[in-house]
Amino acid sequence: MSGKSSKPVTVSSKSGNGSSSRATAVSYLSRQAKAKKVVNLEEELKHRQVITPEDIRSLTSATKDYLCPREANIYGIEFTKFRVRDMSTQTVLFEVEKDDNDAGVVPNPADPTAGRYIRYKFPAAFLELTTVGASMQFVVGDKPVKNFKMIERHYFRNKLLKDFEFDFPFCMPNSTNNCEHIYDMPELSAEEKVELVSHPYETKSDSFYFVEGKLIMHNRADYAYSTDKF
Repeated sequence: MSGKSSKPVTVSSKSGNGSSSRATAVSYLSRQAKAKKVVNLEEELKHRQVITPEDIRSLTSATKDYLCPREANIYGIEFTKFRVRDMSTQTVLFEVEKDDNDAGVVPNPADPTAGRYIRYKFPAAFLELTTVGASMQFVVGDKPVKNFKMIERHYFRNKLLKDFEFDFPFCMPNSTNNCEHIYDMPELSAEEKVELVSHPYETKSDSFYFVEGKLIMHNRADYAYSTDKF
């Protein structure tokens, strides 16, 4: 896919693998999505036994539902820490860590979004950043994880703003893994920035996780940008 590149760099990990990768975002604000086609494709994917990265790359809008159930994560992959920082100043913009007291708690099956949907609120100055680092820590269950891939796609009103792909060749069973993704942010016009700030939570993203080419996890998020400063 044009406009993207990756450069793996080893970083620290505990009983597992660490990696760092870089992707360049491309702005697609001028591309109009066809809503009917999007809905039909999403419904079609929800009924497939196997969803591949190629299927996800065909989506032209944020999803309205989850494309796989929690039970698809047979590898016990769980994210325990997440941090976003401005790479130019090293300022931490967002940080969350799973409470140790929550370990082993099973999400409420009656709430399909629990643990799968995050709502972010950033200052409008976030849209001025050029490079952002997103570091995460995740644990793996009893099975080895081969060819672990993440595809993340960001949209505003059904227009693709940017997309990223990151790869982890191997994660050991029962390991704790640390990695940081380096995002080169897309260049937005002044008019586009005003649109994103004026319409909170209409900017959305999907994060898809694959093992050996098969979708096993799907998380969603939305974003608001206020006039507040960092």
